[in-house]
Amino acid sequence: METTTTKRKKIAIIGTVGVPANYGGFETLAEHLVVNLSEKHDITIYCSGKKYKAKQRQKYYKGARLKYLPLQANGIQSIPYDTLSIFHSLFYADILLILGVAGAWLLPFIRLFTNKKIIISIDGIEWKRDKWNILAKWYLFWAEGLAVKYSHIDISDNEAIQDYTAARYGSLSRIIEYGADHTIHVPVSEEAINNYPFITQPYAFKVCRIEPENNIHLILEAFSQTNKMPLVIVGNWDKSKYGTDLKAKFSTHPNIRLFDPIYDQQKLDLLRSNAALYIHGHSAGGTNPSLVEAMSLGLPIIAYGVSYNKVTTENRALYFLNQEELINHINNIYTAKLIKMRTELREIAQRKYNWLNITFKYELLIEEVLSTATKNNALPSTARLSYKQLLKTGLAHLKTSNFF
Repeated sequence: METTTTKRKKIAIIGTVGVPANYGGFETLAEHLVVNLSEKHDITIYCSGKKYKAKQRQKYYKGARLKYLPLQANGIQSIPYDTLSIFHSLFYADILLILGVAGAWLLPFIRLFTNKKIIISIDGIEWKRDKWNILAKWYLFWAEGLAVKYSHIDISDNEAIQDYTAARYGSLSRIIEYGADHTIHVPVSEEAINNYPFITQPYAFKVCRIEPENNIHLILEAFSQTNKMPLVIVGNWDKSKYGTDLKAKFSTHPNIRLFDPIYDQQKLDLLRSNAALYIHGHSAGGTNPSLVEAMSLGLPIIAYGVSYNKVTTENRALYFLNQEELINHINNIYTAKLIKMRTELREIAQRKYNWLNITFKYELLIEEVLSTATKNNALPSTARLSYKQLLKTGLAHLKTSNFF
């Protein structure tokens, strides 16, 4: 006889743009959950009808049902998008797997009036991102608290985020990272050399959203002042004034190559897998997908020196906090150090950031949440430290006394 936890359950995955994935972290996660769990559970994924036009839409994808909503999934519009997704899922789902906190204002009502089970990933410390205005930051700060308090299980993708939620909310968050082993090394062909002549020489690479929190301005300025190797960046330059201004300033610099978004996974892997160095400027959030993908490809990494990046790379990368430190790393990096980083970072990625292990962790959470009535709480000793003490010990991200 089947137990409650082994029966097929209806699971709604909420908070992604949709599948098939276009190198977004949550979208890639959703796709791998479908591949590994759809034979055991009935999965529905909510997708943005603004991103997937009518001719691209499918009723099912790799065993999962797709539900399209006529809304954008990103930015401030993620609030109504996630809200509508959550509301719709209440009519059929046993478990709501919510990726992000935009729709968390609904969770107290779900807990009060339904018996639905809620698993939520808070996706780093979203309210600290520079891209949000003050009202959006206040909302996301408030929603984060609701997400942690009213979910049955909350997920952190990084030990530093787990420390933060424990210190601020007294919650024992579960750590589940992102996978990266979907990336592959693509050999350099004659066609690749024709399209990207720089690919035959050492170059640094970066792929990201063009936003201040990724420190694009700092990185571009640093590479404009060194000729050690060229920098190649792939990103959405035309999305904001920040991006268009940087593109206008640096696109003609001889040491810099700027590319618009590349949605072809093989072309993207061609450029980054053949790079000599990966530059990671992300300064907010938790485990960044592009960082663990670079690790999986065995790329040496120079990363922005915040706790999240140090935890992700287990302190095996090089780190910078300003333009001078980055220039110094670039100019003084040597072959033996690159080889050592390649080996160490790839080993970490193989151990921690592989999709089979990660989807298995989600499967265990699904089984656990069905028998969970109350959350496990924790209050770390850092909660008793002042901000000055936290700053001195490198734990400033655990500050809980004020909003900013």
